[in-house]
Amino acid sequence: MESPVFEEIEPADDCGCAGCVQWRRAVPHPVRTKAGARHALVIAAAAGTVIGGLQTAAPATATEHHEARPGDPTPPPAGGPTTPQGGTSPLHGAPGQAAGSVDLAQQSALRTTTRAAIINRAKTWVEAKVPYNMDKYWKDGYRQDCSGFVSMAWDLPGNEWTGSLATYGTRITKAQLQPGDILLFHNPADPEKGSHVTIFGGWTDYTRTYYIAYEQTRPGTRKQATPYAYWSNSSRYLAYRYKGVKAGGTSGSGASTTKFPGAASFGPGADNAYVTQLGRLLVERGGKRFYSQGPGPRWGDADRRATQAFQRAQGWTGADADGIPGPTTWSYLVSGKGKDIPGGSAGSGGSTGSKVPAFPGAGSFRPGANSAAVTQLGKQLVKKGFGRYYSQGPGPRWGEADRRAVEAFQRAQGWRGAAADGYPGPETWRRLFS
Repeated sequence: MESPVFEEIEPADDCGCAGCVQWRRAVPHPVRTKAGARHALVIAAAAGTVIGGLQTAAPATATEHHEARPGDPTPPPAGGPTTPQGGTSPLHGAPGQAAGSVDLAQQSALRTTTRAAIINRAKTWVEAKVPYNMDKYWKDGYRQDCSGFVSMAWDLPGNEWTGSLATYGTRITKAQLQPGDILLFHNPADPEKGSHVTIFGGWTDYTRTYYIAYEQTRPGTRKQATPYAYWSNSSRYLAYRYKGVKAGGTSGSGASTTKFPGAASFGPGADNAYVTQLGRLLVERGGKRFYSQGPGPRWGDADRRATQAFQRAQGWTGADADGIPGPTTWSYLVSGKGKDIPGGSAGSGGSTGSKVPAFPGAGSFRPGANSAAVTQLGKQLVKKGFGRYYSQGPGPRWGEADRRAVEAFQRAQGWRGAAADGYPGPETWRRLFS
């Protein structure tokens, strides 16, 4: 399935007054480039290792708002992350001495690892706040740029770059992503402009629109919720799985397979990870409205109705659209084939849970506020994956936990400044409940 494209401008305001509208207008951010051509020869030599199928169009100029507060997680600058990187090199290698990638014989004997080990290795750099630097090597021997970070987490025998990492992985789909996999964008036209790679740490919630990304970027290693596939050039990122990773053993990931698990895995009484995978695939194809909560491992009427809606969208009728997935339905879902479930509530048996409740007004969310609207807001923030700020609750009295959770959600939309102050307006409310 083609990855969604994300806008990098704020599409709507939380305040409609003329002053705020003018103040929030996006201003192009100058793209920062790194002077010097020390790596030009390496880049030119490695251009032949470009990942197949990538478009070469220059990334669109993005816009951003006011500067974020120091320490706040933020998207990269306009035009994509400024992540220049060195070429291939050995561990602890000198910056000017390219060593070349490991040959195919060595690749066949790559070190095996587990998903847990990959994430744990990534966390060591996050905890150490390793500074981003394309010319320096951390104490473990890996280069302190985005591709060096992945080389370290995958436990590769040397430092790779975005033009060679794909040779150590196998292409996978969005539906197959599990912790320890990577999302990779290599820009062959200008490898130091936009090229970037992140480690997938798991989805933030069942909608699978945001994931936890481990990445090496300026000023240093970070872990944060990130829109799939990335803040910029989203449609050009490709998912890969390390060839040396051991099968299974992913905490919280559940089963994920492209092979049809059998009719017995679905239907009344079924309770397994394949039901969860089915639901997530259906949500991706337009079936979100059928689920008031979940998807989850226990088969329910929401799964049946969403499956039936997908089958009918393909033009199937009768026993071919009975709401129970068979091999053909499963194949269409995991490969991204066929038509998505159409929108609307009429004729599809969809639930009414997609209706956005009326915005109760900005005055309901200010210091001293105490109302059911605050509880409603908090519960939705928890549902969307922004509940880590609550030590208890949510409850009816507005507090700092509510404000911080709202701010995190706003920043996840790419907003800055007063548009991400932690106080919900009509647009924040609409996005949160849609």
